[in-house]
Amino acid sequence: MSPTATAFDIKSASLDLLALLLKTADADTLNAALEARFAVTESPEPFVLDLEALPEPEALDLGRLLPMFARRGVRVVALRHPDEALAALARRYGLAFAPASSARLAEPAAPAAVEPPRAPEPPVANTLIVDKPVRAGQQIYARGGDLVVLSMVSAGAELIADGSIHVYSHLRGRALAGARGNTAARIFTLAMEAELLSIAGVYRTIEQALPASIAGRPTQVYLENERLVMSALGD
Repeated sequence: MSPTATAFDIKSASLDLLALLLKTADADTLNAALEARFAVTESPEPFVLDLEALPEPEALDLGRLLPMFARRGVRVVALRHPDEALAALARRYGLAFAPASSARLAEPAAPAAVEPPRAPEPPVANTLIVDKPVRAGQQIYARGGDLVVLSMVSAGAELIADGSIHVYSHLRGRALAGARGNTAARIFTLAMEAELLSIAGVYRTIEQALPASIAGRPTQVYLENERLVMSALGD
């Protein structure tokens, strides 16, 4: 067999990526939002840029936006939108393109192979500890680990963690645990008053009053049979 025939193999793969849903194409507004919610970092994380909410996504100035995102740790690797005509825009900037109906990036076709069932991803070990209140409009992301907040999380604030989320006070904002598909992740709080909860992409918005056994009380949230379960701690 020639060396060129064994130089590489093609295998199936799936990538769990966070998506950044743009709600405006204005570069100055986006820059201000990035400064408020992301710190400057030299270790960018790959993101999918979701353009579905933009009325004119083809007018987006990616030449200006991509370096701006990268400086704040958002390395855009793909665009997502229902209109596949925008694939040309993605190619122009060396990005992949994913239709909005697809949650994962398409990979080259590979010979069919039987794979064993995947076990749930184990909890991650790194922990980010925040000892100050998280205010409305702030976003805290524990990349690759758990997030522990020792103070109140206000309505309009957002917590994201690849592992579990622990709030040792009132949780009044949004909490998204297992952001990269960790179905074993959980959310814990001493006072459940959240606006939105999510584990491994399974969401629940809190639009009605919570049961008295949970509202404002110590609570844990976990996945069971692909649905979110909230239960009072100590039960």
